[in-house]
Amino acid sequence: MWLRPGDWYTPAADALVESLEARLDTAPAAYRLGQARSAAGVGITEAIDDMAVLFRAAGYESAPIRSIRSLCEGWTAGTVPTMDAPIMTDAESGLGTAEYLLQRLAEVYGAAARFEHVVNETHALVIVDVSVENTDPWQRIARNAATGAALRGAYGEGHPMARLSDGLYAVLVERDETLGDGLASLRVHLGERAIDMNVDSLMRQPPRVWVESLPGTHAYACALMESLQR
Repeated sequence: MWLRPGDWYTPAADALVESLEARLDTAPAAYRLGQARSAAGVGITEAIDDMAVLFRAAGYESAPIRSIRSLCEGWTAGTVPTMDAPIMTDAESGLGTAEYLLQRLAEVYGAAARFEHVVNETHALVIVDVSVENTDPWQRIARNAATGAALRGAYGEGHPMARLSDGLYAVLVERDETLGDGLASLRVHLGERAIDMNVDSLMRQPPRVWVESLPGTHAYACALMESLQR
């Protein structure tokens, strides 16, 4: 997971290990680890996975919900938003933002115009809705992190994908013979990540997954994206 062993180390990691060894409440140390990971630019998904590996190595089946929550709260507290330029990466899911996906759609429509293709025949959006009613920030972060990991696991590199709003995500895919297989893989990954990250109770069950056809122009695609986010 880490390119160099030294990348993993932070005093907050020591504190968490010490709490585990002493069988103390790990939530305070998890909070500090979340702050440290955020300050280092580590995404929330990687931070949760990192802590989960530590707990499994210590003999636990999974990290306690209380500690995951504290990690997410610490990560959020350590995140300092910047306003210098449009944000193209969503920090909670690790996916692109709606603005990023709109830019990629512009490229698809531009290429279609040059080569005289019809976009709604060559491409589509796969929409994923895992939202549930709650107002807890840590639940939102954990849900977005798990879904982002599931989308990347199902589609891998080369597929533009974004978090449109809390619990709602979109993937730009080609309309070809792999479309059905991609949907099946996505459903499997959603279930696995929800269990691995202890967030199955925080996600719509089963998740809504559907294929959304793209309109004829980029302007209408922008309107479609806006309507999906409401």
